[in-house]
Amino acid sequence: MVNKKYTFIDLFAGCGGLSLGFEEAGFEGILAIDNWQDALYTYAANRNVSRTLCADISTINPQTIKDTYNIENVDVIIGGPPCQGFSVAGKRIIEDERNLLYKSFVDFVSCFHPKAFVMENVPNILSIGGGIVRETIIRDFEKLGYSVSVKVLTASDYGVPQNRKRAVFVGISDGMDFEFPKALETEKITTFEAISDLPEGSLPEGSDYPIEACSDYQRYVRKCSKGIYNHEITAHNNRTTEIISLVPDGGNYKDLPDEFKRTRNVHIAWTRLSSQKPSITIDTGHRHHFHYKWNRVPTVRESARIQSFPDWYIFLCSKTSQYKQVGNAVPPLMAKAIALQLLNTLWQKKK
Repeated sequence: MVNKKYTFIDLFAGCGGLSLGFEEAGFEGILAIDNWQDALYTYAANRNVSRTLCADISTINPQTIKDTYNIENVDVIIGGPPCQGFSVAGKRIIEDERNLLYKSFVDFVSCFHPKAFVMENVPNILSIGGGIVRETIIRDFEKLGYSVSVKVLTASDYGVPQNRKRAVFVGISDGMDFEFPKALETEKITTFEAISDLPEGSLPEGSDYPIEACSDYQRYVRKCSKGIYNHEITAHNNRTTEIISLVPDGGNYKDLPDEFKRTRNVHIAWTRLSSQKPSITIDTGHRHHFHYKWNRVPTVRESARIQSFPDWYIFLCSKTSQYKQVGNAVPPLMAKAIALQLLNTLWQKKK
């Protein structure tokens, strides 16, 4: 007898990084909701079957979703509500309309009462107001009958070639504790291992790989791929290219001659990725981070590799939109590690 797959709803789904990790772990997505249609186009295009809803979650009644989509129950609710509203006055969270997104996540959990939920966010959500926001979040879910565990995870600990950190809240119903996945004991994947097989110039969509894979990671991301997509370079002006060329592998604005150090007034300006380390957190296309070797920003495909998206995962809409989709995503390999651990917890609970 084949066991039924555990199901999930992804709130704030974006282009599907968190969902992909859960799917790779054996979960089945039954609905993805986001308020940005571009991201949902990408989400749907990379799945044989998917249901997506473009909507502002703060305006949705969960019961209406339950009825409209004929969802009798769901095993897990996942997502990362934006945190801009989590400011604090005294010992309470200020009533900020942007907090409605977080409250909507709580409302979905309250309505569907899944076996578990996974909510991710920026690490400083745990320290805002001396921990008041963290305590409030835990208390809100404990009132619904969940035992809540929280930890800051680093993506490079789970096979992602990037040192992105995320705060992760996991709640299990009926008082069962969740133990976060342990870091892999293998060497961390470097930026070189992630993208060194991709060329300096642009490639037409669906191009064959120009060289053989140079690492186990590259062999992993190439599986099931029908070619290279989203590898269109950004052409910088001559002055920008000249300045980039003066920054060494892994360097930044501090390595520049004095006359160039203040050309961009942000501390991350003119940062080259280090070829011999996992990447720093990639951005959403602000053009401050550059390839460790080539005098340009990483392409969308290189950024997707750094996020641990496989090459078969193709990003749609404008290049600017694609950069934002990739930069906002949860690294799928980190999501998969969480999902596998959750799967084990749910099976233990079932016994």
